[in-house]
Amino acid sequence: MNDIEKRVAELNKLLHEYGHAYYVQDKPIVSDAVYDQLLHELIALEKENPSLIYPDSPTQRVGGAAAEGFRKVTHTYPMLSLSNAFNEADLRDFDRKIRQAIGDDFSYVCELKIDGLAISLRYENGIFVQGATRGDGVVGEDITTNLKTIRAIPLRLKERVTIEVRGEAYMPKKSFEALNNARAQKGEELFANPRNAAAGSLRQLDPKIAASRNLSTFIYAIGGDGEAYGIDSHAEMLDYLEGLGFPSNKEREKCATIDDVLAFIEKWTENRPNLAYEIDGIVVKVNRYAHQDELGFTAKSPRWAIAYKFPAEEVVTKLLDIELTVGRTGVITPTAILEPVQVAGTTVGRASLHNEDLIREKDIRIGDTVIVHKAGDIIPEVIGVILEQRPENSVPYEMPTHCIACGSELVRIEGEVALRCVNPTCPAQIAEGIKHFVSRNAMNIDGLGEKVVEQLLRENYIKDVADLYHLEVEQLMKLERMGEKSATNLVDAIERSKENSMERLLFGLGIRHVGEKAAKILAEQFETIDALMDATEEQLTSIFEIGAKMADSVVTYFNNEEVKELITRLKQAGVNMTFKGKKVQVEIGDSPFAGKTIVLTGKLTQLTRNEAKAKIEELGGTVTGSVSKKTDLVIAGEDAGSKLAKARELGIEVWDEDRLIEQLQQ
Repeated sequence: MNDIEKRVAELNKLLHEYGHAYYVQDKPIVSDAVYDQLLHELIALEKENPSLIYPDSPTQRVGGAAAEGFRKVTHTYPMLSLSNAFNEADLRDFDRKIRQAIGDDFSYVCELKIDGLAISLRYENGIFVQGATRGDGVVGEDITTNLKTIRAIPLRLKERVTIEVRGEAYMPKKSFEALNNARAQKGEELFANPRNAAAGSLRQLDPKIAASRNLSTFIYAIGGDGEAYGIDSHAEMLDYLEGLGFPSNKEREKCATIDDVLAFIEKWTENRPNLAYEIDGIVVKVNRYAHQDELGFTAKSPRWAIAYKFPAEEVVTKLLDIELTVGRTGVITPTAILEPVQVAGTTVGRASLHNEDLIREKDIRIGDTVIVHKAGDIIPEVIGVILEQRPENSVPYEMPTHCIACGSELVRIEGEVALRCVNPTCPAQIAEGIKHFVSRNAMNIDGLGEKVVEQLLRENYIKDVADLYHLEVEQLMKLERMGEKSATNLVDAIERSKENSMERLLFGLGIRHVGEKAAKILAEQFETIDALMDATEEQLTSIFEIGAKMADSVVTYFNNEEVKELITRLKQAGVNMTFKGKKVQVEIGDSPFAGKTIVLTGKLTQLTRNEAKAKIEELGGTVTGSVSKKTDLVIAGEDAGSKLAKARELGIEVWDEDRLIEQLQQ
């Protein structure tokens, strides 16, 4: 190594140390002038010697030209959301369920719930290689370049470890004030709150804009099995992350009882305004991993954690009108049209009224002065009326008796609160049904947004989803803002959708009670649309996870003559009607996994955790996250922790990864 190489290496090391002390520990060890002088020296050396630019060099925090878009990223481990608590009763109910499941010998860790944008960071051999947004929890967007601009995020860890971590990117209050002041001086629209500003900054295609916003971050979790790193608890994990160089929030506390948790919440409800950043609640987690494993997960969230949300801000405004819309299933939904008002940092002009029963129960009338809040700080809703301010000429609001779109008589199905239009030719339902059909999780026809669908209907180019497959470029070019290239791309996207597997079509048809998961189950079971159309309720309910209500809905739907005609037209257009996924027929005697409950723990080196899970499930096994007496088999990779110990304690069969690979190959 020559002198220049040594100096570049030394400068990288020093600048990483100084940056960590300043941005993460908030304890500068050199002056700004010294830091800037060393940084400029490194920039000059790298300019003269481009081959010496390290991937994690401090000079690379803002680089390159603006991106054209954000690439999709599938998370190695899903980023699950937390269930919410809104009051003391919710928290005590959560505590009661925990104690019923694991007894009284456990503790909680309480942390501030940062009001920002959830992010995932991946490091290989200690070097930051990828950062992504949460997205839908399974697929996010690659925002690596923008995340590199956040100086609190280390580009190089203190150990050469390969790890994926989760955290929250946020905009400090000072940065938010400075940003809005600058925008005000330029006559630009102001951001409503720091959360929106942070999210908007990280979705800028030009990383220089993100860099100018002065964001920060807190890291609060490891993606996957923390035990693989020799960690036994959440509190220990936070200390471990700090040791690697990650910024974690210091305002956390280990609590022995739910009363201690409530005291922590009371403390930070009072001190919330004094923080340098916004929080919207408190996260409460069971501390030890062994207890978390025992409690397990629901489909959407862990059973061992909950997010207490601060009470929603309530405001008063005028109800100007009630607007009715018809959904794709015919449900009539009332929406309050309000005199615009600020609620929880955003301007609100519309709010949910849910259904006719709520309007009657609260006696909500047009012209009323109403109380509005955001449910879960997200969805505006009317929660009450100030009767003292009601106009003298006020009259009770009456829901219509006939559909506002087609004039058909509305019905109320027994056991439901919604008014519903049951006319299958209702234009509003057709429009909403087509929008659902082309959506990402259904047929995924890129370029067919709501406005394009509405134009196609308005111009009478389509009447139902089958007509989409007969659209031509020349037709589409007549639409507003639709040039030849856009029209060609749209026709190509429609053509590609013909090749989708049957479950996408099934979900896209919008059968009541049939969601994505049920569509996949039905497609895999029956394999063709014709076989499903011929299925009886008895055949359907014999399938695990298909209940009587869903079975009745499927049979009723496919018995409709108009539906049969629609399916025929889709077939004639060339739309695939078969299941294209891999269906493995497994008899109990044919597979060592069939009918068994299996737990994966530790690091796997030949397969990813998701690959192993998918292969086991294809062969008839069920993979769960926690070891219990019901577990049949534990597959232990490297550095397996408490799950392996518990399996041995319970006498459960244990395989290593080589044994797993051997059985999968057979």
